[in-house]
Amino acid sequence: MRRGCISLGEVKCDVCQRTIPYPERYLAVDEENGVEVEKGKTIHYCTQCALERGYAHHKEIKGEMILTFFPESETIEEPDTSQE
Repeated sequence: MRRGCISLGEVKCDVCQRTIPYPERYLAVDEENGVEVEKGKTIHYCTQCALERGYAHHKEIKGEMILTFFPESETIEEPDTSQE
């Protein structure tokens, strides 16, 4: 299970070992043998490592690029409001 979080400055990325400063975002994922599972060991990823692992991506919403930890298949598509 994925959980997007905000660091209080006491969290370390389990991949690069960087301390994630307050108020930077990070991702907590339950994994077993490197595979995301419903319940397992919680692994913490800084945003850079989450992007490299494919757990995060950028998406344009209302003209603004945002970082999301939702799987691409679960993100809500914005309806096309342009008139032709």
